[in-house]
Amino acid sequence: MHAIEKIMARAAGEPQVKAGEIVTVKVDFAEVNDLYLQTIYSFREMGGTRVWDPEKICFVFDHYAPAPTIRSAQIHKEMREFVREQGLTHHFDINTGVCHQVMPEAGIVRPGMILVATDSHTTTHGAFGAFGTGVGATDMATILISGEMWMRVPEVMKIEINGVLPQGTLAKDVILHVMGQLGASAAVYKAIEFCGTYVEGLGVSDRMVLCNMAVEMGAKTAFMVPNEAVLSYVSQRYGTDFKVPVTDDDFEYPVSHVFDVNGLSPQLAVPHRVDHVMPIDQVEEVPVHQAFIGSCTGGRLEDIAVAADLLRGKKIHPDCRLVLIPASSEVFLEANRKGYIEDLMRAGATISTPGCGPCLGAHEGVIAEGEVCISATNRNFPGRMGSTGGAIYLGSPAVAAVSALMGKLTDPRKHWGGESA
Repeated sequence: MHAIEKIMARAAGEPQVKAGEIVTVKVDFAEVNDLYLQTIYSFREMGGTRVWDPEKICFVFDHYAPAPTIRSAQIHKEMREFVREQGLTHHFDINTGVCHQVMPEAGIVRPGMILVATDSHTTTHGAFGAFGTGVGATDMATILISGEMWMRVPEVMKIEINGVLPQGTLAKDVILHVMGQLGASAAVYKAIEFCGTYVEGLGVSDRMVLCNMAVEMGAKTAFMVPNEAVLSYVSQRYGTDFKVPVTDDDFEYPVSHVFDVNGLSPQLAVPHRVDHVMPIDQVEEVPVHQAFIGSCTGGRLEDIAVAADLLRGKKIHPDCRLVLIPASSEVFLEANRKGYIEDLMRAGATISTPGCGPCLGAHEGVIAEGEVCISATNRNFPGRMGSTGGAIYLGSPAVAAVSALMGKLTDPRKHWGGESA
């Protein structure tokens, strides 16, 4: 069996499972974000009175943090009341950050677990060797009541990535390149395992970038064999009481792809598809009105460090805005301690509250009709970050920072340097 199948077999109480089977699994942890008040309503409608385990459920306020409208404030109010009523151990209010960042920081995520959340980018937690997947409000309501859910065991696609990136090209460029080659429907209801020499050497942040965007290829979940960086991170925050699932030597992957990233240039997903990807030299010089660095894809400390190094002692273009939102309060505090926040503010950046913000077009920096945004996030559909008449390019934090500096899409390799970069 594959490691993913072993996770599901353990959770289903079965000696083994195989792709295509329908199984009922016990969930190890469930998370509800503030887009999904309907989860509570469905919980009530189904006769729910008490959640199955108050220590294994959390609510995270990240999409509307802080509440930008009366309606979102009401959502938060009702969710807080539910959290208190149910006595949930974990609750992350508007001062904490994005769900996929705060849960690992809080020691909730570990290898071998099944984590479900009302957010499609729950595939991010494959970076820790966990089975992470997104569900809707009704499915989540049944999980809150029973602690169980049914799933079809996904087929596993292997994506092997080898090589060493040249300076100025980052993990975001790698996953955009992969998506551009394979397409947005390449992994529909499949699990993606990322492996190869490039992946083996990655730290936690870059691993999260790859797994985060697996869902943009339709993946049900993502997986990486935890390396020492991951095991150290998890043991410091969760402890060591976990078992890393290992794929059997005789497991045969039904689908495999191999990529060589030696010499890879910075990549951009151009409007309006995530898989419409091309090297930056083919789209340079496009004027940009806003650059955004943040979200569950590009708002970690390493991303902020890259932006600070590229902009330290400089000023962003007068016709461009740079919005930066740390992925969590922990990231914000550390970036401030290291001086990155001051460097970026002096360069002209606008720093906002940890959370999702304009990534989903909610607030803190949406774009207007006719505006162009270069974003370190994960989606560039029409209307994703504001007006349907706006245009979103997806790139790395480095591309976003340098493009803000120049006021147009720019190859960061032309400005590369700095101690953290």
